[in-house]
Amino acid sequence: MTLAQRHSDGKLRCAWCTDDPLYVDYHDREWGVPLHDDQRLFEMLCLEGAQAGLSWLTILRKRDNYRRAFDDFDAKAIARYGAPAKRRLLKDAGIVRNRLKIEAFITNARAYLELADRPGAFDAYIWKFTDGRVLRHRPLHSSAIASTTPSSEAMSKDLKRRGFRFVGPTICYAFMQAVGIVDEHQRNCWVTKRAV
Repeated sequence: MTLAQRHSDGKLRCAWCTDDPLYVDYHDREWGVPLHDDQRLFEMLCLEGAQAGLSWLTILRKRDNYRRAFDDFDAKAIARYGAPAKRRLLKDAGIVRNRLKIEAFITNARAYLELADRPGAFDAYIWKFTDGRVLRHRPLHSSAIASTTPSSEAMSKDLKRRGFRFVGPTICYAFMQAVGIVDEHQRNCWVTKRAV
């Protein structure tokens, strides 16, 4: 039952946010902010899958490396990756060198291209799980934050049906929080006050 925590700059932030400057910047500027760019949404879905079993800070520290290694998440480029690209990626110390996760990025790029047949199509698809609305929840304690919801379960089921991988309900919920479909900053977090 953790309340938002006060940081060295005097601001209260959600309990999950450590003092790491990269994490603070991500918390303050990105997390919970509505995102509507197809390519960035695809990137975040892939990165949330890469996080499975790891901390988000680990992935955040490697995000620039992922962008370099995966052609800035250009799905058309990733979908063409074959055995040489997989070998290159498995040797890249700048990313998480997990064969299943690397293969999931490629599989997901192909599934994404089937779905995103025109600009804005992936954005419309992803946001349909909340009817285009931001779901705001202002928990006081971190224990009141869910790990899955009916919306994330529906998203997960549909993404899997379309061939996406590493998109379980918990990953989908973290993705929804990351891209602002869900805004779940804690009640006494300074970002909540800014959003009023």
